[in-house]
Amino acid sequence: MDRHADAFLEMLAAERGASRNTIAAYTADLEDFATHARQHGLAPAEARPEVVQSYLRGLAAAGLSARTSARRLSALRQFFRVLAREGVRADDPTELTESPRLPASLPKALSEEEVERLIAGAAMLAGKRGPLAVALVELLYVSGLRVSELVSLSAGALRADAPLIAVLGKGGKERLVPVSARARDAALAARGKPDKPSRWLFPSRAAGGHITRQAVGVVLKDAAIAAGLDPERVSPHVLRHSFATHLLGRGADLRSLQLLLGHADIATTQIYTKVLEERLRKLVEEHHPLAG
Repeated sequence: MDRHADAFLEMLAAERGASRNTIAAYTADLEDFATHARQHGLAPAEARPEVVQSYLRGLAAAGLSARTSARRLSALRQFFRVLAREGVRADDPTELTESPRLPASLPKALSEEEVERLIAGAAMLAGKRGPLAVALVELLYVSGLRVSELVSLSAGALRADAPLIAVLGKGGKERLVPVSARARDAALAARGKPDKPSRWLFPSRAAGGHITRQAVGVVLKDAAIAAGLDPERVSPHVLRHSFATHLLGRGADLRSLQLLLGHADIATTQIYTKVLEERLRKLVEEHHPLAG
């Protein structure tokens, strides 16, 4: 890595509020590109368009997915745009490079019936894990929270007079998310009276003082097994997808969904348009006089 890459990573953290995981991903992507650029006798900041293109061809030849290649190209685009903005170089070598075409994919959502089974399975877990599992499933599914947002909820986040709670999402942006009375009651029941005062809704002995993302994932998979579901199909991210898919299927619009999910760009939310297309197709088939 060179000083320009280091400065770019520091900017991501300081100016854009990027998470540690995001910084780690960008670091790995830039280090991989730096290795390729040096094979051409160049520092990563000096790479020419043909070096970027040969790097992408190498990723495809190595069998990496189009999605991985697109993510790495996105990291390079941001890196070189910052260099151009700061006057480090006069051009952006990624400007004319086309992003790999991504295969169309639908969110991997559970059905509504499967979510109910998952909640029932969560309640079957022994001891305090049962109420905790129920609370985690209810909150993730009813609010569309990211798991990082869920684990960092404060002890005072849920109030009986507040159907919406403020959540600090990606990039330090705050948004309001819904919390049903049922989910709130489940969370408060799971928390009970902690052994010692804690600022977190779900306290633990972990270094951060709250339940970890990994622990949430383990609890959900245990609940899936108890419910007779494939644990590989159940995760915090799947419940977030299920939240969005089921809302859209019941008539929500994409703009509202964007706000609820905390997507900075409506294009991110448009992955759900195929769900909307399927609903509209069925609507025409069932109600149009000439559909038969």
